[in-house]
Amino acid sequence: MNKAAKLIIVIVLIAAIAGVAMVKKTQKSTNAPVADVNKPSATISGNLPRLLDLGADKCIPCKMMAPILEELKTTYNGKLQVDFIDVWKNPDEANKSGIRVIPTQIFYDASGKELYRHEGFFSKEDILGKWKEFGINLEK
Repeated sequence: MNKAAKLIIVIVLIAAIAGVAMVKKTQKSTNAPVADVNKPSATISGNLPRLLDLGADKCIPCKMMAPILEELKTTYNGKLQVDFIDVWKNPDEANKSGIRVIPTQIFYDASGKELYRHEGFFSKEDILGKWKEFGINLEK
């Protein structure tokens, strides 16, 4: 193996270790259960704005999203519909939504029109801020 190949392998290993360390540092709870992982929840109920999170129950950023989704679901019950779909268990849902990365959060207005999508971890504060950008203040 030449020197360039060895150098590339070392760089890739360092990057992988750094990535794992960053995730562990920002991760608050990897053991939190992910809501509704066994059944698709693509149905819109009522005329509420909707946050759909497409991920997997074994994906680390998805696990980090789980307590946020549960808190949003509980705190804004009756004001916001929050759904999670495990795309590893329901791959058709990933295809229907055209996702490229998990987790992906899709914001819908009350009529079901997609407003915005985000790929990767998304904090509670950023989610609430995005709803405010669309004129939907959930804090009322």
